[in-house]
Amino acid sequence: AGPEMMIADEPTSALDVTVQLDVLGILDRLVSERGMGLIFISHDLRLVSSFCDRVIVMYAGKVVEQLKASELGRAQHPYTRGLLNCMPKI
Repeated sequence: AGPEMMIADEPTSALDVTVQLDVLGILDRLVSERGMGLIFISHDLRLVSSFCDRVIVMYAGKVVEQLKASELGRAQHPYTRGLLNCMPKI
């Protein structure tokens, strides 16, 4: 039996969008095919909200908020709100 969990720490940072999508596709396929969990660590909240099921926000080494990725826009903690407000608007 293989590992039950994969940890991906900033796997798409500094990659162009096309390569990002390739990497996300590979991660998604591996996790699905092997029945693994995935801890996806990223500062890119837009990417996190589209790729992940759940989001855990940490500040100063402590978990300050946990929510479904689809509910990220309704985050309550001031740090999470600050991160969301820093995202570029299109």
